[in-house]
Amino acid sequence: MRRPVSLAHASRLVNHGPTVLVSSAHGERRNVMAAAWSMPVEFTPPRIAVVLDKSTFTRELVLASGGFALNLPCRALADLCFTVGSVSGTEADKFTRYGIERFEGSTGLPLVEGCVAWLECRLISEPHAQEAYDTFFGEVVAAQADDRVFANGRWSFRDDNAELHTLHHLGAGVFAVPSQTVQGRVIAPLPDPA
Repeated sequence: MRRPVSLAHASRLVNHGPTVLVSSAHGERRNVMAAAWSMPVEFTPPRIAVVLDKSTFTRELVLASGGFALNLPCRALADLCFTVGSVSGTEADKFTRYGIERFEGSTGLPLVEGCVAWLECRLISEPHAQEAYDTFFGEVVAAQADDRVFANGRWSFRDDNAELHTLHHLGAGVFAVPSQTVQGRVIAPLPDPA
């Protein structure tokens, strides 16, 4: 049954892609925050977009350093995602405060341990998009993934790797995980009406 959706909630209809943890660092300062709005925008070179609100400490670090990383958390990190998306990093280092295990990426960015994929990005300066829409573009300069769930260029969500499925934010700290995959097939065209 079709019902109107409030325009205030319209973006939620298409915003159930994977939640990402955006990590950043500049000098001795570092931060990690959850973001529900990220997407690929180009294949070659690989580019992504992510929304970083003006009020976030992460945004300040990204602008200062010229880089950021997208970490893709799995089911086991739902509490961490909700936490780092709910508190500011301006008062205390979230990595230390919450015991977030990390490792250094090839670009020197802090990457979150326990995630299933990591994309290290060089900021592409787009001042208008950043100021007007809080949208930041990055060129992916390094990427890695857990081959138990991503191999040969494809995600593989199965029952035997359910704990490694990506998180998809539905709002108010509620996440979904892929529970079943469906293989599509090409539909045969209808016969020409003669």
